[in-house]
Amino acid sequence: MPATHFEAAAQVAQITGQDCFDLALVLGSGWGGAAELLGQTTAQIPADQVAGFTPGAIPGHPGTLRAIATPTGHQVLVLGARQHFYERRDAQAVAHPIRVAAALGVRQLALTNASGSLDQAMAPGQVALIRDHINLTGATPLVGATFVDMTQAYSPRLRALVTAAHPELPEAVYAQFAGPQYETPAEVKMAGVLGADLVGMSTALETIAAREAGLEVLGLSLVTNQAAGLGSQRLSHAEVLAQGHESGPRIAGLLAEVVNMILTTPQGLAPNPWGGSLSQAN
Repeated sequence: MPATHFEAAAQVAQITGQDCFDLALVLGSGWGGAAELLGQTTAQIPADQVAGFTPGAIPGHPGTLRAIATPTGHQVLVLGARQHFYERRDAQAVAHPIRVAAALGVRQLALTNASGSLDQAMAPGQVALIRDHINLTGATPLVGATFVDMTQAYSPRLRALVTAAHPELPEAVYAQFAGPQYETPAEVKMAGVLGADLVGMSTALETIAAREAGLEVLGLSLVTNQAAGLGSQRLSHAEVLAQGHESGPRIAGLLAEVVNMILTTPQGLAPNPWGGSLSQAN
């Protein structure tokens, strides 16, 4: 892992006064309100003050990193400064926040996103648990002979924990396209043939990096529209933001509840082989 990840982690630790976090949270479109419900914000850092991060340029994605202390005594790192593949065409940049979180001792990672649905039963406003993904970007954050098992990329244990509390949430396969253009109807049809239920432009590359680092991953997707060719409206980011705004309070409460469940479940924290490695930045 390049030293820049450890350097960035050391910067975050210095600014926040916290050199180890229990869980990291990546907030996609519509999910931002959850941070306010998790606990007390102890530090908030503009992304461009941390090595390897770029300021948020996409509406709906705050360009900050936030340290939150929960009422249960846990530490959560909120990565609002998501690095999108379509912005720089660089899988290493996408993976950078995840690797920084791993270097800060994170053991669980919750990834959220907005998606288009191929399943009429998953209408706009529905939240789905990501069971698996299809990486259609043609890229990977891994280099060389880095053979990472992706059989259970999205933790069955964490999914079972959420399903026990919210059996109404369906499970889905998410396909990441490279973007930034929306998918064509033919591409959506192809994704469906491959087994996808949802399509979007994030998450898969982040999950690959997280699994390389040994993190346990939970994925949650907010359906904001029917995928191209399946609905009557033309696709736009304004539509995504509008659905996110409408669903915001409900899904923020759901996500805060899920994070609390993960943190307080006995034996809920898996080991992180990268934790406690900040000395490697020196």
